[in-house]
Amino acid sequence: MVNVMKGVLVKCDPAMKQFLLHLDETLSLGCKFIIQDLDDNHLFISTEIVETLQARIDDLMDRINVSVHDK
Repeated sequence: MVNVMKGVLVKCDPAMKQFLLHLDETLSLGCKFIIQDLDDNHLFISTEIVETLQARIDDLMDRINVSVHDK
């Protein structure tokens, strides 16, 4: 019997992959979303979580981004 799951292939650097694995393990987004850990740079994740995950990553990038103002 074949088991089919709808998902999205994510290509990322190893640091981002570790962040995504952490979010998945700690259920930070409310559920497990990683379907398969493929290799060092690829994950297969659930399609239902993509928008929430993008918002979470955008928020993280906004917090760590340094703003430079002209003096």
